[in-house]
Amino acid sequence: MVRTEFPFAVETVDPLWITLADGTRIAATLWRPRTDAKVPVVVEMVPYRRRDGTVARDIDIHPWLAGHGIACARIDIRGSGDSDGDLADEYLPREQQDACEIIAHLAALPWCNGNVGMTGISWGGFNALQVAACRPPALKAIITNCATDDRYADDIHYMGGALLTEQEMWSNFMLVKKAMAPDPQIVGDAWRAMWMDRLAATSSLSEVWLAHQRRDEYWRQGSVCEDHSAIECAVMAVCGWEDSYSNFVPRLLEHLPGPKLGIVGPWSHAYPCRGAPGPLIGYLQEALRWWRHWLCGEDTGIMDEPPYRVWITGEERPQPFYLPDHAGCWVAEDQWPSPRIERRTLHLNAAGLRSEPAHGATLSVRSPATAGRDCGRWGGYGGSCPDMPIDQRREDGMALCFDTQPLDDDLTLLGAPELDLLVIVDQPHVNLSARLCDVYPDGTSALMSYGVLNLSHRDSHEHPTPCLVGAPFRVKLKLNDFARTISKGHRIRLALANQHWPILWPQPKLSTLSVATGDSTVMLPVRPPSSLDRDVRFEPAETAPPVPTTTLDEGFDRRIVTDDVGSGEQTIALTSDHGRRRYDDRAITVSSSNSDTMSIGNDDPLSAKLVTEYRWAIASADADTEAMAVTELTADETHFNLSWRLEARERGKLVHSASATRRIRRDFA
Repeated sequence: MVRTEFPFAVETVDPLWITLADGTRIAATLWRPRTDAKVPVVVEMVPYRRRDGTVARDIDIHPWLAGHGIACARIDIRGSGDSDGDLADEYLPREQQDACEIIAHLAALPWCNGNVGMTGISWGGFNALQVAACRPPALKAIITNCATDDRYADDIHYMGGALLTEQEMWSNFMLVKKAMAPDPQIVGDAWRAMWMDRLAATSSLSEVWLAHQRRDEYWRQGSVCEDHSAIECAVMAVCGWEDSYSNFVPRLLEHLPGPKLGIVGPWSHAYPCRGAPGPLIGYLQEALRWWRHWLCGEDTGIMDEPPYRVWITGEERPQPFYLPDHAGCWVAEDQWPSPRIERRTLHLNAAGLRSEPAHGATLSVRSPATAGRDCGRWGGYGGSCPDMPIDQRREDGMALCFDTQPLDDDLTLLGAPELDLLVIVDQPHVNLSARLCDVYPDGTSALMSYGVLNLSHRDSHEHPTPCLVGAPFRVKLKLNDFARTISKGHRIRLALANQHWPILWPQPKLSTLSVATGDSTVMLPVRPPSSLDRDVRFEPAETAPPVPTTTLDEGFDRRIVTDDVGSGEQTIALTSDHGRRRYDDRAITVSSSNSDTMSIGNDDPLSAKLVTEYRWAIASADADTEAMAVTELTADETHFNLSWRLEARERGKLVHSASATRRIRRDFA
């Protein structure tokens, strides 16, 4: 629902300039309620360009809060949008220092009551946590959406010590983002010189990220899990089960020492008032209650809510996307981890998952390099984009599967399954993929949760060692948190594979993984009903009126999978054209598109190839600019082969190009 009437009229200041101590000018947009009373301010800092990048979501959210008495400042971080400087990398200490300066500056403005909040989704959720750990005095509370407290283990780069292909897609996206010109409507004639400086400083961040394949100091910086106690302000953590970052919510609830609330719904990587799949909730109403409590000193009842409110997914068939809503219901826990959750242990026996061990045969799997394609995308976006996991029967056929008997009653799981396996491998470098599936009576297999582990990292992400070849060793693996009710008559399946393409980059050689039956277990987090469940309520989703927009060209999303039965090569081609639109209130026209092509041969992990391309064009005033980047990744047994190319054009004419090819040694990845 779009709200058009608010308690306060809203004044918009764009640009609001903030000059840092080193002379860098930071550009912001400020939405402030018209009132003589002093009000708090909530800060969001991301590099995605406030004028023409995130403007649609910004206008949905920040004016709504300002209309209810909470000022909001949307910041272009250093080197992005209209701000000075160089965006050298993500989550640098310099970014956190800038944020502390900005918070102090805003808190001291005459209209501010001295209390500041920080919010954001993804990058903005990350830096909200990082800045909270810096403890700037004026920062009283944060709301962090779709973020993480562990940059190595739970971000877009590595998972379980294995390389995510999403890393190279992301670095290519950032190549273009960094290469776009500032808005001449804001910075004036200086825009072209600023643009040239940015282009000269732009290179692929994958060169940096691939140089750190272990959990070293580079990743520890900015990972607040290194010391959760550093965060003393109040924290609300929000995510959706279809997002790749949902693990951070229960972890923060477990480890943060201060006031905290967690909400996990059915959504993908989006705010809960505007994302997909639904159902959506009145997220802004929850945020308003939070900010009024912590920044205005009002008793809004927000801290009387259960600390953990969670969507339990119900029975539904797996689909490539979900519109409009997921099946399920809301439940609540009054603490997390919850002592109510039963840790039910099942043994991996030759006959399947059973409550008692039956020692016997050692079972083996040798997955082809193409295994994993139906498991969806690591960073799926829901909505109409066909990147969710589909029926897992093909994947199960290339895995070692252990099933329960059909369930006698409905069973609800909430939390993270944990594996304890006794395994034998025939190669020193092996990736393990474990999937937990809901198997319907007709055989349909729906993915509930998964986890992966580079077995060289079985003891440490800092100090990996080769696997013991031919000798049994223990492996412990925690799968992703999830919540689902499995219906009576269904079975639970644990599927083990040693490939997970294209989510994971494969190890150099195919391998055989053997599991000792009777000596291996899976723990399932079984949740009984709670009296709190019936009282979980959210108001309907609301936003402010959208930014006035004219759609000039419609976009589309497409996923095409091709299997060459002669060569055994598989190609997955993802294309998203985001269309072309004009933001009428600021006379800016934007268009963008991206494509990702991943190919691999059935029997040859070294044939894996990723080519990712992103294009973005912006026309504002006398600037008509476009940037296009292509990144390609291949590998041999010892090295990753990374190449990238960036081109920038003004009115169709090439004004800058840069490229590089790098060989980066594989470090157990």
